[in-house]
Amino acid sequence: MIAPALESLLFQATVLLGAAILVRTLSEGGGPLATGILLGVLFIAAGAFHMSKVSDLIPELQGRFPIRVELNSLNLDDFKRILREPENSLIKQYQALLATEGVAVEFDDECVDLLASVCEKVNASSENIGARRLHTILEYLLEDLLFEASEMNGKRVRLNAADVQKRLAGIAEDRDLTKYIL
Repeated sequence: MIAPALESLLFQATVLLGAAILVRTLSEGGGPLATGILLGVLFIAAGAFHMSKVSDLIPELQGRFPIRVELNSLNLDDFKRILREPENSLIKQYQALLATEGVAVEFDDECVDLLASVCEKVNASSENIGARRLHTILEYLLEDLLFEASEMNGKRVRLNAADVQKRLAGIAEDRDLTKYIL
């Protein structure tokens, strides 16, 4: 097994070697100055130097790099708002989807609150993918209902906190299962 520091060094050397070959190919006759400048830009772009950053480059080159932004994690209230407020929220989408099969689905307020809580816990304990977690949690909750919907024409289903707790009880606590619930 290769030590992480050595693995990182090998990766950087591979990136730099690839950049050097690319520069040689692109700058035939460009001279050593052009080769050196382009190679330096590629080194910085590859993250080879810890002291150099994209912001150290001239503005014309900075604009060529993707923008990196760090966002705050969603909290419980954010998840609740996302489930309730948008015109095409996930809850409304699933209600419309099941309505095509003649099944009317209603979500209690406690059900929505618990769904938001489970999403927040799973995001905190595994990879934080934000609001995308709501889709997979809702799909997991409604999996059986979606499968049997064609045979339930004309029925009304009301989901409450107990249903959510029964179906999603082990997800937030089970570390092995959370990696499969994207």
